[in-house]
Amino acid sequence: MTVRVGFLGAGFIATYHAWMLATSGAAASMAGVFDPDRERAERFSRDHGARVHPSVEALLDAVDAVYVCTWTSEHRHLVGEAAARGLPLFCEKPLATDLADATDLVASVHRAGVVNQVGLVLRDAPACLLVRSLVGDPDAGRVMSVVFRDDQYLPVEGMYGSTWRADAARAGSGTLLEHSIHDLDLLEWWCGPVTSVCARTAQFHPHEGIEDVAVGLLAFESGATGSLTSVWHDVVERPSLRRVEIFCERRWIALEGDLTGPVRWQQRGGPAVAVEGEELSDELARRGIAPRNPDGAFIAAVLSGTPASPDLATALRAHVLADACYRSAASGGAPVEVGHGAT
Repeated sequence: MTVRVGFLGAGFIATYHAWMLATSGAAASMAGVFDPDRERAERFSRDHGARVHPSVEALLDAVDAVYVCTWTSEHRHLVGEAAARGLPLFCEKPLATDLADATDLVASVHRAGVVNQVGLVLRDAPACLLVRSLVGDPDAGRVMSVVFRDDQYLPVEGMYGSTWRADAARAGSGTLLEHSIHDLDLLEWWCGPVTSVCARTAQFHPHEGIEDVAVGLLAFESGATGSLTSVWHDVVERPSLRRVEIFCERRWIALEGDLTGPVRWQQRGGPAVAVEGEELSDELARRGIAPRNPDGAFIAAVLSGTPASPDLATALRAHVLADACYRSAASGGAPVEVGHGAT
């Protein structure tokens, strides 16, 4: 069986997933695309062989599974439409513009019982997988502190061209929700549950409601502390970059490239080690870790009818953390407690 895949949205992230599907070898065909920007939909069609459909409804009638790759405010409605038809779905992050809508969205998918996956793709990035292995190794000791910096040029221009990210009605908010929801997810995935946050935000660009700086201090259940700095700047020549340092009792770990490294570490009594590219792949193989193509994994889950991972419920936890950060920032940085969640 070949899964007929449809795309709602034809921008940068839809193009990324279409490319990932094409390289995965999955039994999927590009069956359709709908975007309110007809020119963009036609460009996607030319590049990926997907038929342009005249409406959301027409596309949903013609496919076996759907990718929701629109601006954030549309996710709740479109995911609900797909789930109501029993269609397996892949939804980009963030799930919604606020925690309430994200919670409702996840509930609607749970009620429908459809296969679902979310675009927290860094969980499948080779460099991030190696960091998780290094942190989880008992020889490292307990995590003591993590310092996480994420910077990206404001994605209303350049290769992203997401002009809607300057509109709070469509995006919900700025760099913390729209970009660093990945980072909040990774912090718990690596270091365990967060119990409280303190945060500050700032806005330098003239886009009302779109913060371009967010700084958070996180307390972990384990006793570790962490900091997250997320910045949207104007240096278009600079790629999106994440740098992370994790200090464990007996190991230091640094991530300088979230996909292929370099990843560096040093153990008490041992030499400094650095791997990237093919060396990183070799290190993962030595540890018995096989990176997967997340889009190919989604199609495999659709074909088998088994749960996909990470699912939308997993992404809801990152929304809880983002919401707590925003509430803390609104109160001038006061601590906000968060309940425990699965990681």
